[in-house]
Amino acid sequence: MLLWAGFLLGCAFGVAARLGRFCLMRGLREWHVRPVQGAPALQAFALALAVALLASQALAWAGLVDLSAAQVVRAKFSVPGVLLGGLLFGAGMALARHCGARALVLLAGGNLRALVTLLCLGLAAQATLTGVLAPLRQTLQGWGTVALTQATLPAQLTALGLPAGAATLCAAAVPALALLGFALWRPVLRRQPVQLLCAAAIGALVAAGWWITAQVGVDPFEPAPLTSLSFIGPVAEGLLFLQLAVGRAPSLGPAIVAGTLAGAAAAALLTRSARWEGFDGAGRLAAAACGGLLMGFGGVLAVGCSIGQCLSGLSTLALASLPACLGIAAGALGALRLHSFFSPFHKEGASPCNAAIS
Repeated sequence: MLLWAGFLLGCAFGVAARLGRFCLMRGLREWHVRPVQGAPALQAFALALAVALLASQALAWAGLVDLSAAQVVRAKFSVPGVLLGGLLFGAGMALARHCGARALVLLAGGNLRALVTLLCLGLAAQATLTGVLAPLRQTLQGWGTVALTQATLPAQLTALGLPAGAATLCAAAVPALALLGFALWRPVLRRQPVQLLCAAAIGALVAAGWWITAQVGVDPFEPAPLTSLSFIGPVAEGLLFLQLAVGRAPSLGPAIVAGTLAGAAAAALLTRSARWEGFDGAGRLAAAACGGLLMGFGGVLAVGCSIGQCLSGLSTLALASLPACLGIAAGALGALRLHSFFSPFHKEGASPCNAAIS
Protein backbone atom coordinates (compact mmCIF):
# COMPACT_ATOMS: atom_id res chain seq x y z
CA MET A 1 0.00 0.00 0.00
CA LEU A 2 2.77 2.44 0.96
CA LEU A 3 4.72 1.72 -2.24
CA TRP A 4 1.67 2.34 -4.43
CA ALA A 5 0.97 5.58 -2.55
CA GLY A 6 4.59 6.65 -3.15
CA PHE A 7 4.32 5.75 -6.83
CA LEU A 8 1.17 7.84 -7.21
CA LEU A 9 2.83 10.71 -5.33
CA GLY A 10 5.73 10.53 -7.79
CA CYS A 11 3.32 10.42 -10.74
CA ALA A 12 1.61 13.59 -9.57
CA PHE A 13 4.96 15.30 -9.04
CA GLY A 14 6.18 14.23 -12.49
CA VAL A 15 3.07 15.61 -14.19
CA ALA A 16 3.20 18.92 -12.32
CA ALA A 17 6.95 19.34 -12.78
CA ARG A 18 6.71 18.60 -16.50
CA LEU A 19 3.73 20.83 -17.22
CA GLY A 20 5.02 23.67 -15.03
CA ARG A 21 8.69 23.30 -16.08
CA PHE A 22 9.43 23.37 -12.35
CA CYS A 23 13.15 23.79 -11.65
CA LEU A 24 15.10 25.80 -9.09
CA MET A 25 18.12 25.96 -11.41
CA ARG A 26 16.03 27.54 -14.16
CA GLY A 27 14.77 30.13 -11.69
CA LEU A 28 18.25 30.99 -10.44
CA ARG A 29 19.46 31.32 -14.03
CA GLU A 30 16.58 33.67 -14.85
CA TRP A 31 17.33 35.73 -11.73
CA HIS A 32 21.02 35.88 -12.63
CA VAL A 33 20.42 36.96 -16.23
CA ARG A 34 17.57 39.44 -15.77
CA PRO A 35 16.85 40.23 -12.09
CA VAL A 36 14.97 43.43 -12.91
CA GLN A 37 12.48 41.76 -15.25
CA GLY A 38 11.63 39.02 -12.77
CA ALA A 39 12.19 35.26 -12.64
CA PRO A 40 8.92 33.32 -12.97
CA ALA A 41 10.59 29.94 -12.33
CA LEU A 42 12.11 31.24 -9.08
CA GLN A 43 8.78 32.79 -8.12
CA ALA A 44 7.14 29.42 -8.81
CA PHE A 45 9.64 27.74 -6.50
CA ALA A 46 8.90 30.32 -3.80
CA LEU A 47 5.16 29.66 -4.18
CA ALA A 48 5.71 25.89 -3.92
CA LEU A 49 7.77 26.38 -0.75
CA ALA A 50 5.13 28.64 0.80
CA VAL A 51 2.39 26.07 0.13
CA ALA A 52 4.59 23.20 1.35
CA LEU A 53 5.44 25.10 4.52
CA LEU A 54 1.88 26.06 5.39
CA ALA A 55 0.38 22.68 4.51
CA SER A 56 3.06 20.68 6.34
CA GLN A 57 2.84 22.79 9.47
CA ALA A 58 -0.96 22.56 9.36
CA LEU A 59 -0.67 18.76 9.35
CA ALA A 60 1.70 18.93 12.30
CA TRP A 61 -0.60 21.32 14.19
CA ALA A 62 -3.54 18.94 13.59
CA GLY A 63 -1.51 16.05 15.02
CA LEU A 64 -1.50 14.08 11.77
CA VAL A 65 2.30 14.06 11.42
CA ASP A 66 5.22 14.56 13.79
CA LEU A 67 7.67 16.57 11.71
CA SER A 68 10.29 16.38 14.45
CA ALA A 69 10.66 12.70 13.49
CA ALA A 70 11.40 13.46 9.83
CA GLN A 71 14.69 12.09 8.50
CA VAL A 72 15.83 15.54 7.41
CA VAL A 73 15.36 16.99 10.92
CA ARG A 74 18.60 16.60 12.88
CA ALA A 75 19.74 18.23 16.09
CA LYS A 76 23.37 17.18 15.56
CA PHE A 77 25.04 18.01 12.25
CA SER A 78 28.17 19.51 10.73
CA VAL A 79 27.55 23.08 9.61
CA PRO A 80 30.66 23.23 7.37
CA GLY A 81 29.93 19.77 5.96
CA VAL A 82 26.31 20.58 5.12
CA LEU A 83 27.28 23.96 3.67
CA LEU A 84 30.04 22.41 1.56
CA GLY A 85 27.64 19.73 0.34
CA GLY A 86 25.16 22.40 -0.69
CA LEU A 87 27.85 24.37 -2.52
CA LEU A 88 28.95 21.28 -4.46
CA PHE A 89 25.37 20.36 -5.27
CA GLY A 90 24.61 23.88 -6.48
CA ALA A 91 27.72 23.96 -8.67
CA GLY A 92 26.73 20.58 -10.08
CA MET A 93 23.26 21.92 -10.87
CA ALA A 94 24.79 24.77 -12.83
CA LEU A 95 27.08 22.43 -14.77
CA ALA A 96 24.31 19.97 -15.61
CA ARG A 97 21.71 22.76 -16.06
CA HIS A 98 19.23 20.93 -13.82
CA CYS A 99 18.90 19.08 -10.52
CA GLY A 100 18.21 15.38 -10.03
CA ALA A 101 14.44 15.79 -9.96
CA ARG A 102 14.44 17.87 -13.15
CA ALA A 103 16.76 15.31 -14.77
CA LEU A 104 14.13 12.60 -14.16
CA VAL A 105 11.45 14.79 -15.72
CA LEU A 106 13.64 15.55 -18.74
CA LEU A 107 14.66 11.92 -19.18
CA ALA A 108 10.99 10.93 -19.27
CA GLY A 109 10.62 13.20 -22.31
CA GLY A 110 13.59 11.70 -24.17
CA ASN A 111 16.49 13.88 -22.97
CA LEU A 112 19.56 11.62 -23.03
CA ARG A 113 21.74 14.31 -21.42
CA ALA A 114 19.65 13.85 -18.29
CA LEU A 115 20.33 10.11 -18.40
CA VAL A 116 24.09 10.72 -18.18
CA THR A 117 23.55 13.14 -15.30
CA LEU A 118 21.38 10.67 -13.40
CA LEU A 119 23.77 7.74 -13.88
CA CYS A 120 26.69 9.83 -12.58
CA LEU A 121 24.56 11.23 -9.75
CA GLY A 122 23.49 7.77 -8.62
CA LEU A 123 27.04 6.41 -8.85
CA ALA A 124 28.51 9.26 -6.81
CA ALA A 125 25.72 9.16 -4.23
CA GLN A 126 26.08 5.41 -3.63
CA ALA A 127 29.87 5.69 -3.48
CA THR A 128 29.46 8.46 -0.90
CA LEU A 129 26.89 6.57 1.17
CA THR A 130 28.47 3.10 1.29
CA GLY A 131 31.38 3.03 -1.17
CA VAL A 132 34.89 4.35 -1.57
CA LEU A 133 33.90 7.94 -0.73
CA ALA A 134 32.22 7.02 2.57
CA PRO A 135 35.39 7.68 4.67
CA LEU A 136 35.71 11.15 3.11
CA ARG A 137 32.03 11.84 3.83
CA GLN A 138 32.43 10.74 7.45
CA THR A 139 35.47 12.99 7.85
CA LEU A 140 33.71 16.01 6.41
CA GLN A 141 30.60 15.36 8.49
CA GLY A 142 32.77 15.40 11.60
CA TRP A 143 33.96 18.99 11.05
CA GLY A 144 32.32 21.75 13.08
CA THR A 145 29.59 19.53 14.48
CA VAL A 146 26.92 21.32 16.48
CA ALA A 147 24.42 19.72 18.85
CA LEU A 148 21.27 21.81 19.13
CA THR A 149 18.88 21.46 22.03
CA GLN A 150 16.01 21.96 19.55
CA ALA A 151 16.14 20.83 15.92
CA THR A 152 13.34 22.98 14.48
CA LEU A 153 12.47 26.66 14.63
CA PRO A 154 9.02 26.12 16.30
CA ALA A 155 10.62 23.95 18.97
CA GLN A 156 13.28 26.61 19.54
CA LEU A 157 10.61 29.31 19.96
CA THR A 158 8.66 27.05 22.31
CA ALA A 159 11.79 26.55 24.41
CA LEU A 160 12.10 30.34 24.66
CA GLY A 161 8.64 30.54 26.24
CA LEU A 162 6.10 30.87 23.42
CA PRO A 163 3.09 28.55 23.49
CA ALA A 164 3.46 25.69 21.01
CA GLY A 165 0.63 26.88 18.75
CA ALA A 166 1.87 30.46 18.66
CA ALA A 167 5.43 29.29 18.00
CA THR A 168 4.34 27.22 15.02
CA LEU A 169 2.17 30.05 13.70
CA CYS A 170 4.95 32.62 13.94
CA ALA A 171 7.63 30.34 12.53
CA ALA A 172 5.49 29.30 9.56
CA ALA A 173 3.40 32.39 8.79
CA VAL A 174 6.17 35.00 8.58
CA PRO A 175 8.37 33.20 6.00
CA ALA A 176 5.30 31.93 4.12
CA LEU A 177 3.94 35.46 3.73
CA ALA A 178 7.33 36.70 2.55
CA LEU A 179 7.53 33.87 0.00
CA LEU A 180 3.99 34.52 -1.22
CA GLY A 181 4.78 38.21 -1.56
CA PHE A 182 7.83 37.45 -3.67
CA ALA A 183 5.91 34.92 -5.77
CA LEU A 184 2.83 37.04 -6.46
CA TRP A 185 3.92 40.67 -6.08
CA ARG A 186 5.30 40.91 -9.61
CA PRO A 187 2.74 39.89 -12.24
CA VAL A 188 5.17 37.68 -14.19
CA LEU A 189 4.07 34.43 -12.57
CA ARG A 190 0.41 35.44 -12.43
CA ARG A 191 0.45 35.70 -16.22
CA GLN A 192 1.42 32.02 -16.42
CA PRO A 193 -1.47 30.18 -14.73
CA VAL A 194 -0.25 26.68 -15.60
CA GLN A 195 3.12 27.30 -14.00
CA LEU A 196 1.44 28.90 -10.97
CA LEU A 197 -1.00 26.03 -10.44
CA CYS A 198 1.70 23.38 -10.91
CA ALA A 199 3.95 25.09 -8.36
CA ALA A 200 1.11 25.19 -5.82
CA ALA A 201 0.38 21.52 -6.51
CA ILE A 202 4.02 20.56 -5.92
CA GLY A 203 3.98 22.37 -2.59
CA ALA A 204 0.86 20.42 -1.59
CA LEU A 205 2.54 17.17 -2.69
CA VAL A 206 5.39 17.78 -0.24
CA ALA A 207 2.84 17.86 2.59
CA ALA A 208 1.12 14.81 1.10
CA GLY A 209 4.44 12.96 1.30
CA TRP A 210 4.67 13.57 5.04
CA TRP A 211 1.09 12.40 5.51
CA ILE A 212 1.61 9.25 3.41
CA THR A 213 4.64 8.07 5.37
CA ALA A 214 2.92 8.90 8.67
CA GLN A 215 -0.51 7.40 7.95
CA VAL A 216 -0.48 4.94 5.02
CA GLY A 217 0.47 1.32 5.59
CA VAL A 218 1.76 1.99 9.10
CA ASP A 219 3.37 -1.06 10.68
CA PRO A 220 3.68 -0.59 14.47
CA PHE A 221 6.52 -3.15 14.59
CA GLU A 222 8.46 -1.64 11.64
CA PRO A 223 7.32 1.96 11.04
CA ALA A 224 8.42 3.64 7.82
CA PRO A 225 10.80 6.60 8.22
CA LEU A 226 8.99 9.91 7.99
CA THR A 227 10.01 11.40 4.66
CA SER A 228 8.67 13.28 1.66
CA LEU A 229 9.87 14.23 -1.82
CA SER A 230 13.64 13.88 -2.18
CA PHE A 231 15.74 12.46 -4.99
CA ILE A 232 19.45 11.94 -4.19
CA GLY A 233 19.23 8.83 -2.03
CA PRO A 234 16.19 7.44 -3.89
CA VAL A 235 17.90 7.71 -7.31
CA ALA A 236 20.98 5.92 -5.96
CA GLU A 237 18.82 3.30 -4.26
CA GLY A 238 16.74 2.82 -7.38
CA LEU A 239 19.82 2.20 -9.56
CA LEU A 240 21.15 -0.25 -6.97
CA PHE A 241 17.80 -2.06 -6.87
CA LEU A 242 17.87 -2.46 -10.66
CA GLN A 243 21.18 -4.29 -10.32
CA LEU A 244 20.65 -6.21 -7.06
CA ALA A 245 16.91 -6.74 -6.79
CA VAL A 246 17.17 -10.39 -5.68
CA GLY A 247 16.81 -10.55 -1.91
CA ARG A 248 16.09 -6.81 -1.59
CA ALA A 249 12.68 -5.45 -0.70
CA PRO A 250 11.45 -2.45 -2.73
CA SER A 251 11.23 0.81 -0.78
CA LEU A 252 9.41 4.11 -0.93
CA GLY A 253 12.17 6.26 -2.44
CA PRO A 254 12.60 4.28 -5.69
CA ALA A 255 8.79 4.01 -5.94
CA ILE A 256 8.60 7.83 -5.96
CA VAL A 257 11.37 7.95 -8.58
CA ALA A 258 9.53 5.44 -10.78
CA GLY A 259 6.31 7.39 -10.38
CA THR A 260 8.05 10.63 -11.32
CA LEU A 261 9.33 9.05 -14.53
CA ALA A 262 5.90 7.62 -15.34
CA GLY A 263 4.01 10.85 -14.64
CA ALA A 264 6.45 13.03 -16.54
CA ALA A 265 6.44 10.62 -19.49
CA ALA A 266 2.64 10.67 -19.61
CA ALA A 267 2.63 14.48 -19.52
CA ALA A 268 5.27 14.65 -22.26
CA LEU A 269 3.29 12.30 -24.50
CA LEU A 270 -0.02 14.07 -23.91
CA THR A 271 1.47 17.49 -24.65
CA ARG A 272 3.46 16.10 -27.60
CA SER A 273 6.65 17.56 -26.16
CA ALA A 274 8.54 14.25 -26.01
CA ARG A 275 11.51 14.05 -28.37
CA TRP A 276 14.97 12.54 -28.40
CA GLU A 277 17.70 14.98 -27.37
CA GLY A 278 21.44 14.36 -27.21
CA PHE A 279 24.72 16.21 -26.82
CA ASP A 280 25.95 18.92 -29.16
CA GLY A 281 29.58 18.36 -28.23
CA ALA A 282 32.06 16.75 -25.84
CA GLY A 283 31.91 19.81 -23.56
CA ARG A 284 28.23 19.27 -22.79
CA LEU A 285 28.84 15.57 -22.16
CA ALA A 286 31.62 16.39 -19.70
CA ALA A 287 29.46 19.05 -18.01
CA ALA A 288 26.51 16.66 -17.60
CA ALA A 289 28.75 13.94 -16.15
CA CYS A 290 30.68 16.26 -13.81
CA GLY A 291 27.47 17.96 -12.72
CA GLY A 292 25.93 14.61 -11.83
CA LEU A 293 29.00 13.55 -9.86
CA LEU A 294 29.05 16.81 -7.91
CA MET A 295 25.32 16.60 -7.17
CA GLY A 296 25.62 12.99 -6.02
CA PHE A 297 28.47 13.66 -3.61
CA GLY A 298 27.23 17.08 -2.51
CA GLY A 299 23.63 15.94 -2.10
CA VAL A 300 24.61 13.14 0.28
CA LEU A 301 26.86 15.49 2.24
CA ALA A 302 24.06 18.08 2.45
CA VAL A 303 21.52 15.33 3.28
CA GLY A 304 19.24 16.41 0.46
CA CYS A 305 18.85 18.18 -2.85
CA SER A 306 17.03 21.21 -4.18
CA ILE A 307 13.78 19.34 -3.54
CA GLY A 308 14.72 17.26 -0.49
CA GLN A 309 16.19 20.20 1.41
CA CYS A 310 14.92 23.40 -0.24
CA LEU A 311 11.29 22.19 -0.30
CA SER A 312 10.77 19.18 1.97
CA GLY A 313 13.45 20.13 4.49
CA LEU A 314 12.42 23.76 4.81
CA SER A 315 8.75 22.75 5.11
CA THR A 316 9.65 21.14 8.46
CA LEU A 317 11.42 24.36 9.56
CA ALA A 318 14.47 22.22 10.38
CA LEU A 319 17.44 24.37 11.35
CA ALA A 320 19.83 21.93 9.65
CA SER A 321 18.18 22.67 6.30
CA LEU A 322 19.20 26.35 6.35
CA PRO A 323 22.95 25.93 5.63
CA ALA A 324 22.17 23.25 3.03
CA CYS A 325 19.81 25.53 1.10
CA LEU A 326 22.12 28.51 1.46
CA GLY A 327 24.94 26.41 0.03
CA ILE A 328 22.84 25.15 -2.88
CA ALA A 329 21.81 28.66 -3.92
CA ALA A 330 25.31 30.08 -3.43
CA GLY A 331 26.96 27.24 -5.33
CA ALA A 332 24.63 27.60 -8.31
CA LEU A 333 24.86 31.39 -8.45
CA GLY A 334 28.63 31.27 -7.98
CA ALA A 335 29.00 28.87 -10.91
CA LEU A 336 26.78 31.10 -13.05
CA ARG A 337 28.89 34.14 -12.18
CA LEU A 338 32.08 32.27 -13.05
CA HIS A 339 30.53 31.37 -16.38
CA SER A 340 29.68 35.03 -17.01
CA PHE A 341 33.18 36.10 -16.06
CA PHE A 342 34.93 33.64 -18.36
CA SER A 343 32.54 33.92 -21.31
CA PRO A 344 34.28 36.89 -22.98
CA PHE A 345 37.63 35.09 -22.77
CA HIS A 346 36.14 31.91 -24.18
CA LYS A 347 34.83 33.80 -27.19
CA GLU A 348 38.45 34.69 -27.92
CA GLY A 349 39.48 31.05 -27.49
CA ALA A 350 41.13 31.44 -24.07
CA SER A 351 38.87 29.43 -21.76
CA PRO A 352 36.90 26.16 -21.87
CA CYS A 353 34.59 27.16 -19.02
CA ASN A 354 31.78 28.34 -21.28
CA ALA A 355 31.64 24.97 -23.01
CA ALA A 356 31.41 23.21 -19.69
CA ILE A 357 28.70 25.31 -18.06
CA SER A 358 26.57 26.64 -20.92
